[in-house]
Amino acid sequence: MRRHAGGGRSVRGRGIVLVGLCAAAMIATGTAGAQSQTASPAAVQLLTQPTGAPQLQEGLAALRAGEPEKALAIFTQRIAADPSDAAANLLAATAAIALYQPADAVRYAERAHALEPANWKVHTTLVTAYSMAGDAQHRDAERAILEAAHNNPALPDARGTNGYLLDLFREGRYSVEAIDYFKPFGRYNTYFRFIVRNAAGAHVWTIEANSDSLNQSSWAMAYPKQAKEGQRQFQLESGDSYPHVDYRSFSGAPGYDYIKSQVVKVLAAQKDPFPGEPAPAATAPVAPR
Repeated sequence: MRRHAGGGRSVRGRGIVLVGLCAAAMIATGTAGAQSQTASPAAVQLLTQPTGAPQLQEGLAALRAGEPEKALAIFTQRIAADPSDAAANLLAATAAIALYQPADAVRYAERAHALEPANWKVHTTLVTAYSMAGDAQHRDAERAILEAAHNNPALPDARGTNGYLLDLFREGRYSVEAIDYFKPFGRYNTYFRFIVRNAAGAHVWTIEANSDSLNQSSWAMAYPKQAKEGQRQFQLESGDSYPHVDYRSFSGAPGYDYIKSQVVKVLAAQKDPFPGEPAPAATAPVAPR
């Protein structure tokens, strides 16, 4: 358990910048102190210069304006005119993800990869699309590809990142962005970070899976055999959100699917608004007739 000072909610971003929703959603270093935010899609810059750039810019503007339906229509129109436009396919996948249409997201992202197989950044969209589609086998293959890119000295932009957007999912009235870190990140050794948003898209809460060194030391003394095997003690907690909440602890080597299941339980049990979430507007009484 950690102690938080002060009475306000922290907005430290822990080095997170989500670029392009998931097209290029690698998490950059060097931005600690900035609030976590989803920036404008950047797929046009990821791939070779597309021939339909003006049309794609129009679609990007729609994405920035929170109009993914309009954006997807523009991108699919561009694909119909030129199916070989890799950027259009990747951006169509991004829009489909924003609309929670994983089958379409996978189809467009796979087509972008087929058109530009050497571009590692396409995998940042594929991993999210496969996660949303429930395809754990392909999702984990994409995670391995991103890990290799992160460790490749020939890819400095990949090495200069902490992690990537692994998954988007909904639970009740909330939508959640799941961040997967290449290495345990920050003071408390965060493995996964879940950014919880309300129906308006506002970031209202954070849930993290941590394994901090202090707790691990005492746990390893109590369970030396498991520690020697590489297992750890983990905490599921509210991260930088205030007031701090410890949800539960668990030991071993839990993977993403198990940790996600625990986050889903937390959200399903959250009947009241989170402290950082505006209370629902009261319904006006109906005047008698």
